[in-house]
Amino acid sequence: MNEHIGQEEILFIIKEIENNPSTTQRTLSQKIGISLGKTNYLLKELIKKGFIEASNFSNNPGKLKKINYILTAKGFEHKIELMHLFLKIKEVEYNSLKQDLERITNGA
Repeated sequence: MNEHIGQEEILFIIKEIENNPSTTQRTLSQKIGISLGKTNYLLKELIKKGFIEASNFSNNPGKLKKINYILTAKGFEHKIELMHLFLKIKEVEYNSLKQDLERITNGA
């Protein structure tokens, strides 16, 4: 189950970038509840895998560079795969809870 936690973070990052390409790493880390360093690492991995692209859009001297993240077609496909995986996991959890409830209700 621990491996799914990282996948959930990745799915959240992908969905957040899709909705808000100008989001910052700090905002992402706060929303997910992970460290800024881990957020940076995950973003770099997503870029390396070709799921997102990063581009600078501020060239003003003396100002911090602003980064826009763009979800690629490959990233969109990965998002669908992750969502499918989590739907399967939630379905299994639901069926397990339903069985537990039936056992408790029938046994009482």
